[in-house]
Amino acid sequence: MPRYYGKISGILSRKVINMKVLKMFSIISICMVSFVLTSLAQGEVKTVKPAFDAALAKKVGADKYGMKTYVLAILKTGPKVFTEAESKELFKGHMANMNRLAAEGKLTVAGPFAKNDKGFRGLFILNVTTVEDAKKLTDTDPVVKSGMMVVEHVVWYGSAALMETNSIHEKITEVEM
Repeated sequence: MPRYYGKISGILSRKVINMKVLKMFSIISICMVSFVLTSLAQGEVKTVKPAFDAALAKKVGADKYGMKTYVLAILKTGPKVFTEAESKELFKGHMANMNRLAAEGKLTVAGPFAKNDKGFRGLFILNVTTVEDAKKLTDTDPVVKSGMMVVEHVVWYGSAALMETNSIHEKITEVEM
């Protein structure tokens, strides 16, 4: 028997063992991939993000996707026209009303639009889930009551993180409007 026969048989036996291990690993891998793909297709496997803050999610009213329902209130130029002095007084009340709604947690975000040909004047994102509840809030605004502006409402699904906007805004506002 040649001297190299022992080396060859050792190499062959290791290759057979390695092939068996490789085959077993392949079968296990295929099973795991099949399980994961089947679970994903059925919607059973969900990844919980490590940065998830359950207390904050609850505080802002987030669903499992970090979202919630709001109502957008689009303020548009209304049918009535006022003098400069009257407009100034109505806007003073408008700002006071927005501050009140924000303090109550009902007004999440607000701001004016740039001059445009659609008559859009401003936007409220209201922390309510129905148009009816939103109308009750916008109907308290002096510019709406007076007819200077009219409002269109639409339900919107957006990030619950918007609920933190007012507290952040307080920290970055140097001068009140």
